[in-house]
Amino acid sequence: MNLVSHQKGVKPLFAETIDGIMALPQTQVGRGVLTAPRPEFPEGSGAVRTPRPTFRQGFKVCLSFSSQAGRLCTSLSSFLISKRRVKPKLLVIELWGMGDLVIATPFLDAASEKYDVTLLAKPYAHDLQARFWPNIKVVSFVAPWTAFEHKYYLFAWPGLKMFRVWRQLRAEKFDFGLSARWYGSARSAGDPRDHLLLWLCGVKTRLGFPRFGSQIILSKPVKPPEPIAHRYENWRVMGQALGLNLPPRNKLRLPHVRSDGEILVHTGAGQPVRVWPMERYRRIVNRLRSKNFRVQVACDPDQERWWRATGESSVLVPRTVAELNQLLEKAGAFIGNDSGPGHLAAFCGVPTITIFGPQLPEWFAPLHPESEWLAGKACPYKPCSDYCRFPAPYCIVNSEEEEVAKRVEAFVAKTLAEPALK
Repeated sequence: MNLVSHQKGVKPLFAETIDGIMALPQTQVGRGVLTAPRPEFPEGSGAVRTPRPTFRQGFKVCLSFSSQAGRLCTSLSSFLISKRRVKPKLLVIELWGMGDLVIATPFLDAASEKYDVTLLAKPYAHDLQARFWPNIKVVSFVAPWTAFEHKYYLFAWPGLKMFRVWRQLRAEKFDFGLSARWYGSARSAGDPRDHLLLWLCGVKTRLGFPRFGSQIILSKPVKPPEPIAHRYENWRVMGQALGLNLPPRNKLRLPHVRSDGEILVHTGAGQPVRVWPMERYRRIVNRLRSKNFRVQVACDPDQERWWRATGESSVLVPRTVAELNQLLEKAGAFIGNDSGPGHLAAFCGVPTITIFGPQLPEWFAPLHPESEWLAGKACPYKPCSDYCRFPAPYCIVNSEEEEVAKRVEAFVAKTLAEPALK
């Protein structure tokens, strides 16, 4: 019972009233209303008596409380169920070329269905993300040990950038982490640098192909595929370790492109030792044009001046993955070196023919089922990871123009329904 008063002497009155209430007999029931003897207040005391709630009012209050409690329980149950359904966090490390990321795409796509995936990769992964794996978070990082030269000049490493990336990844508290990378030309071994990075980032379960004793920092060392297997098989093996079922390479579902598209010739590559001689490319382009095929030449920035000097005024220089995708949308066939653009073209559904040099097509052939290649010439050091021991990369230079031209013309005739007339 609430007593409100602005008169003097209310405090003694309040105390007397409480004493009176404590001395009241048990509550009586009368005509459906809970009643009890009411204390009397002296006339003119100024005290205001709050009305006693009826049984109906009390019942409504109970119903309201029960409804709110029910909604609270429902919300709590939904919250707990959603917590149980949260995907485990997975960190994937792929710090190398565009072609490596393209080959990893089927794995990344499948993993995103079951895991909350974060990909640590070079910045161009953001462009690939928009098209191929929109549900994956990308953390961009150019690892200093992926440089072609001076990779272990520790004083030149971006220490502050590396610290920030490490802090960002460690805060995620990943449940799983993996690297499907193999080191150099030792096909059956992984990359201990990636394994160490997984450990430093606090990943709970770390998967990888062990090398140089790195199994001591891997929670789950994974047996690598056969030495002659394609690089895509590395991702299939990792997928199996995570409960993912990836299709074989020859059963991948890739988009189809128009058979009347133009021929895209891209002469660039990640390293000069992978570039077939430019003058031979120019003559191949002229031969195709003489047969009334539409040919679009594209190249790396450092090759643009050479092409323009030969009269190829329409040469294009795609500087981003998005710009390269625009060229591929018009292409019906792709001709080029062992490079990221070739891998991207194949995965976008464009049949490719690749001129290999230091690397092996058994490992790195584009994923398109209609892709073809010239394996290059034999070399005692092949594959050499692009570190050629000779004055010139004879493995690719010795692929003669006539040999390549015959293969290219047969490939184009089979791939394109009819010449894309000028």
